[in-house]
Amino acid sequence: MMAANPSIRTGSPVIKILPGGYHADPRDVTLTTTLGSCVSCCLHDPGLGIGGMNHFMLPEGGAESNGSARYGIHAMELLINALLQLGARRDKLTAKIFGGGAVLRGMTAMDVGKRNVRFVEDFLRLEKIPVLARDLLDVHPRKVAFHTHSGKAFVKPLPITAREPTLAEETRYRTQLVSAPISSGTVELF
Repeated sequence: MMAANPSIRTGSPVIKILPGGYHADPRDVTLTTTLGSCVSCCLHDPGLGIGGMNHFMLPEGGAESNGSARYGIHAMELLINALLQLGARRDKLTAKIFGGGAVLRGMTAMDVGKRNVRFVEDFLRLEKIPVLARDLLDVHPRKVAFHTHSGKAFVKPLPITAREPTLAEETRYRTQLVSAPISSGTVELF
């Protein structure tokens, strides 16, 4: 029998990655996130079936970033280190990258999505991690599901009408960047 949603398998634990979060897992789990201008990188060691996902909001932060996964530079290193601690081999990692949508109308001067995309592509090129798939930029928010064991990723573009809730969620998290203390990645189980 086929599951109603092919991106989420019946019986597989599902872990939702929120903005500023990351998760690596040696188990067969499905990691999901919803992206607007944020970017998510899914890394996978195909030989061991270990994978992980992050969800970052900005490429870099200043001294106040304090190693937070809200910033791409930290989110990438935290995810790679988490995978290595689980036994993944850095030289075997492959990537799939998503997001960077222009969902913030009228924000062309400070196009966060394009900056995030440029950062993740440059980072992966510098680290010599091959990018096997990408769904980047455009104006649509998107939902991503990533299977840690197989490395398969599924992307569902969300209608433009879904832009408003995604924009509201990203704006809320961006506001928290200024007022909330820095902490490690956030993961919500459901």
